[in-house]
Amino acid sequence: METILIVVHVLVCIFLIVLVLLQSGQEGMGVIFGGGSSSMFGSSGAGGLLAKVTAGLAALFLLTSLGYNVLTGNKVADQDSIMMQGEGVVKPIVPAEQQKPAIQFKDSGEAKSE
Repeated sequence: METILIVVHVLVCIFLIVLVLLQSGQEGMGVIFGGGSSSMFGSSGAGGLLAKVTAGLAALFLLTSLGYNVLTGNKVADQDSIMMQGEGVVKPIVPAEQQKPAIQFKDSGEAKSE
C-alpha cells in the first residue's frame, strides 16, 4: 500500500510541476507591486482547464502527503531501539595525555576582605 501511494505521489508531483510551468503569467511583475488591472484573477476569470487540473492535482498532492504520513507515522515497535539496550552509555577511551585537566573553582563561601 505504501509503495502504491509513493508512486502516485511522485507522479502527481511531476505532473503538478509540469502544469505549473505550462501556465503563462497574465500580467507580469506589475501584479506583485499592486499594479493589477482588475480583480484577483484578472479580467478573464479564474482560468480555464489548465488551472482547474492544477488545483485538482494540488489537492491530490495534499491527500497523498497526508495519507503517507498516516500510514507510516506513529508505529509502535514491539522491540526497543538498539540504542536503548545495553548497560548504559559507552564513553570513548581517551589516553591520559589527551585528557583535559579538571577545572576546580575556589569555594564561593569564603568572604573576601578588602
